[in-house]
Amino acid sequence: MLTCFIRYHIDPTKKAQFNQYARNWGEAIPRCGADLIGYFAPHEGSTTLAYGVYNIESLAAYEAYRARLSADPLGKENYEFAQKEKFLLREDRTFLINASNPAPKRNP
Repeated sequence: MLTCFIRYHIDPTKKAQFNQYARNWGEAIPRCGADLIGYFAPHEGSTTLAYGVYNIESLAAYEAYRARLSADPLGKENYEFAQKEKFLLREDRTFLINASNPAPKRNP
């Protein structure tokens, strides 16, 4: 299992747009096959950092999920919304494994 962490740099004057973007992904991401942990918007401290976090089985599963997401009507709409509103200044995606709770070993 992989966990995808997306770090966003957002326009601090467009937090409401980011929140709408996050709610839309809250519907589309699970429907397209990833286990959404959540989207996190600035509250205290930095006004420009936000995060999205979800689990996916593997990088191969991620590729299939991304294809489904880009074909999903709400997914398409959300991509277009972000392009139009320009509240995302930067987006970085990192895949990590949970090292503190590794998957159980399988017997051959």
